[in-house]
Amino acid sequence: MSEILFENSKILQWSRLGSRAVYGQTLLELAHNNTSIIAISADLGNSSGLDRFKSAFPDRFVNVGIAEQNMIGVAAGLAKEGFTVFASSFAPFISLRSGEQIRMNLGYMRHNVKAVGIGSGLAMGFLGNSHFGTEDLAVMLAIPNMTVISPSDTTEVVKVIIESANLDGPVYIRLTGLPGDPLVNFSDYNFRIGKIIELVKGEQVSIIATGSMVAEAIAASKILSTFGIFASVANMHTLKPIDSDYLEELIGKKVPIYTVEEHSIVGGLGSTIASFISEKNFSIPIRKIGIPDKYGETGDYTYLKNLYGLTAKSIASRICQDFREDS
Repeated sequence: MSEILFENSKILQWSRLGSRAVYGQTLLELAHNNTSIIAISADLGNSSGLDRFKSAFPDRFVNVGIAEQNMIGVAAGLAKEGFTVFASSFAPFISLRSGEQIRMNLGYMRHNVKAVGIGSGLAMGFLGNSHFGTEDLAVMLAIPNMTVISPSDTTEVVKVIIESANLDGPVYIRLTGLPGDPLVNFSDYNFRIGKIIELVKGEQVSIIATGSMVAEAIAASKILSTFGIFASVANMHTLKPIDSDYLEELIGKKVPIYTVEEHSIVGGLGSTIASFISEKNFSIPIRKIGIPDKYGETGDYTYLKNLYGLTAKSIASRICQDFREDS
């Protein structure tokens, strides 16, 4: 894509629009030059930010209705005919309701479909547990041949959509947060699927975050520095394939690792890192910060993030407390 796409004014506009709208805008931009791109929705075209795509390319937009399982089947069929298909729905519906279809048609058959989970994590707020996407990473990470990506902000959403369109194979893209969330990437940068980006240097503790929690982790590191605790912060946007080179280097520092995710503490980022450490026979403290393994409350997004300790202040407080107890 041209450098014009990543002008500062564009990046600031993306932040205000939010990940769903930016997903739709990026797909629209790509579709002008890539006639193989097709967008499919399970009756959520507008909610997925695809209204302009639908108007510009009505013959390349398919609304299957409220039928997520069928959506994946249709997407796989189109991919088999040579199309690059982006299929989107709310995170719990596309990952859980369509789990079997994704397992067979995408994982097993390796069809070139990009499944996009919108409203992942707690972003659906007052719609409650039926709409919270808190188990989607656990499902997608367990499916062989799937690439799993959770962009840190709207700038990275653009990067992820571009790179995913160029990748031949199935991808799960997890869109977290709300319009107006803090930016992590204020200008163009080098993004590679499968490569962790270290954003903050620190030698006493390591924070690995993904999705919406990257911005909170950066802010937490600033709070920690005022207490003389210097934490590195890494953006693990790609959870599969894992960046083993970076993680081995990080583990070699032998400092505590904290994982931060807007997902259940079961089966997501924390579990992935813990599994990697155990397989390498490293002995190093790892602590998971995420959503507890239970059905929680309903409320607005800010309230829920505070409830589960997914704010910069709460993350810093947890690390400070652990440092006091360990010293």
